[in-house]
Amino acid sequence: MDLEYTIIRSAKRRKLTITVERDRRVVVHVPVNTSEETIRQVMESKRQWIWEKTHHSKKYGESPDPPGKELVNGESALYLGRNYRIDITDTASGDIEFAQRFFVPPQIASKGPESFIGWYKNRAEEKILPRVQYHAQQLGVEYAIARIDNSKFRWGSCTVKNNLNFNWRLIRAPMFVIDYIIVHELAHLIEANHTLRFWNIVSTQIPKMEKAKVWLNENGQVLEEEI
Repeated sequence: MDLEYTIIRSAKRRKLTITVERDRRVVVHVPVNTSEETIRQVMESKRQWIWEKTHHSKKYGESPDPPGKELVNGESALYLGRNYRIDITDTASGDIEFAQRFFVPPQIASKGPESFIGWYKNRAEEKILPRVQYHAQQLGVEYAIARIDNSKFRWGSCTVKNNLNFNWRLIRAPMFVIDYIIVHELAHLIEANHTLRFWNIVSTQIPKMEKAKVWLNENGQVLEEEI
């Protein structure tokens, strides 16, 4: 069977790397002058690895049944790695409030799980972006722009223009996982590819790197659920 993949060429790229996206797309990042034949040979040599990545049962398992359209008392929502109870009640601000549980006004609860998206995005900007700045200073690197995005297929990305993007759904993960994703992307400003040097940079900054990788492997799908 033919391998299907997308080729992305970059003048800054020094080595060929293969990425399997969260929608199972296979992307090959290569230096500008890499020949089609070289790419084909590498992809053939990695055929088994690609098959295993695109058929990972946990990463691509079926999602559980979706929740009802309207939120009700007693349901829970994930925030920074923990589930907190949802109470449907009026609030002083008229918006969702959090104090070791979620207080959600009835008019917002009637909109269902999507009513939480705005709240999550705001918390992601408040908590994730300052951590990006902190870790950049620790690593001695500079980036152009860091922002929260709505990607469904990547937790984070570093562009060739040194822009950093982070999925708002990360705010549902524990902070040590968030820090791992941040440093993973910042490390690409030092080493573009996933070399031994790259992983040494990440693990030095994030001692819980392996624990974070395991957590994402086991819980990544949960972060994508509506509530």
